[in-house]
Amino acid sequence: MPIIGSRSIDTAVARFDLTDAVSLVRAMFVGVRCAWSALAALAAFSWLVGCSALQQPRCEEITIPMCRGIGYNLTSFPNALDHDTQEEAGLEVHQYWPLVEIKCSPDLKFFLCSVYTPICIEDYAKPLPACRSVCERARAGCAPLMQKYGFQWPERMACEKLPKMGEPDQLCMDENERAQEPEPPRPPPRRPHKPCKDPKNCESAAGGEGGGEECACACRAPLVSVRAHNASVPGLANCAAPCRGPFFSREEKEFAAVWIALWSGLCAISTLMTLTTFLIDSQRFKYPERPIVYLSACYFMVALGYLARLVLGHDEIACDGAVIKTSANGPSACTLVFILVYFFGMASSIWWVVLSFAWFLAAGLKWGNEAIAGHAQYYHLAAWLVPAAKTVAVLLAGAVDGDPVAGICYVGNSSPENLKKYVLAPLIVCFTAYLKFSEIHKT
Repeated sequence: MPIIGSRSIDTAVARFDLTDAVSLVRAMFVGVRCAWSALAALAAFSWLVGCSALQQPRCEEITIPMCRGIGYNLTSFPNALDHDTQEEAGLEVHQYWPLVEIKCSPDLKFFLCSVYTPICIEDYAKPLPACRSVCERARAGCAPLMQKYGFQWPERMACEKLPKMGEPDQLCMDENERAQEPEPPRPPPRRPHKPCKDPKNCESAAGGEGGGEECACACRAPLVSVRAHNASVPGLANCAAPCRGPFFSREEKEFAAVWIALWSGLCAISTLMTLTTFLIDSQRFKYPERPIVYLSACYFMVALGYLARLVLGHDEIACDGAVIKTSANGPSACTLVFILVYFFGMASSIWWVVLSFAWFLAAGLKWGNEAIAGHAQYYHLAAWLVPAAKTVAVLLAGAVDGDPVAGICYVGNSSPENLKKYVLAPLIVCFTAYLKFSEIHKT
C-alpha cells in the first residue's frame, strides 16, 4: 500500500476544492441566467397581455347629448377616428349640430353617431359601422348645403370606405332599412325672387311648376312662424327665434343660469358692502376716489337686473309666448330689466373715464381734492345724461330684445347693427378715452 505524503494530500484537497468552486460558480451563473431568462419571458408575456388588453375596445354608456337615444346605448373607444374619450369625440361631432337641426338629411344624425360613438355589443369584437347606403343618403342631403357655404364632405367619412348591406363578411347598420339607392341630391336653397305667399307651408320641393323657384326658404323648426308680430330672421319675414336658445343643450342652459346667478350675486354683495361703507362715513371717499362709489352703485343696479330673472323668471322677462321678445318699448318687466342693465352699464363706463380723468388731474396736474370736487356737477352731467339719452334712443327705435340664454332684455341680441350702434361704439369710445387719460397720467 503506497504511502501518500502530506504534501500530496494537500495538493489533492486543493484541486478538489478548486474544481468544486468552479462548478459551483458555473452552476450559479447558469441559475442566474435562467432566472433572468424567466423574468424576461414573464415581462414579455405581461407586455403582450397588456397590449392585447389595450387593443380590446372598452364599452361605456353614451354621454354625448346628440347621440343619446339613437337606437343603442353603449359605445366603444377608441373609435375609427382615433378619439380616445367621448369628451374628445363630442367636441368634434357637435360641429355638425346645425346640419342636424335643419334636418338636411334624416340619416345624418345616425350616421355621425355611428362614426363618433360606434356601437358596442358584448361578445362581438368586430366593428359594426353604418352601411354605405346610410352614408350616401346623408351625403346626398347635406353635401350640397355644405358646398354652398364653402365646406366639403369630410374625406375621412367617405362613403366608399363603408360596407354595403348584405355583404357576407361584414355586417353593417341601417336604422331606417330603406332602399340602398340614395335619394336624389337636394338643390341648395336659393333666396326667393319675391316674397313667399305662405312661408310656413312652403317647401323647396313643393309640387307645381315654379314651386321651388318661388319659395326656397321656409320658417321651419326650431324657428317659430308668427303673424301678429313684427319679427323676422334674415331672409324670412314673419318668422321669429324661439324663446330659449335652440343651439344649447338643457345642461348648458342650466349651467349658464347658475353661472350668471352666482356672479351677479357676488357682484351685488361686494358693491353693496362698498355703498354701505360710504353711507356710514362719506368723508372717507373724496375725489379722486369718489367715482369708485358711483361705479359700485352702477354695478349693483346691473347685478339686480341679472338677478331679476331669478325672481320673475326667464319667460316673463325675455319671452313673448313661444318666441323671443323683439321691439319691446312699453312698460314691462323686459323694459325695466333693460334699463337696469343698459343704462347703469353705460353709466359705469363713463364713470371709469371720470375716474381716470380725476387721477390725471390729481397726479398729472397736481390738483387738490377741493379743486377736483369743484367740477363734480360736470362729472355727474356726463355720467348720467349721456346714458339716459342713449337709453331713450334705444327705446324709441324699438331695439330692445330678449336674450334666449341669459333670460334678460338688452339691445343687439337679434340685430348686429343695433349691437354695433348702441353697445360696441359707445364702449370703444369710453375705453379709448380711459386709455388716453391713463397714458397721459403715466407720462
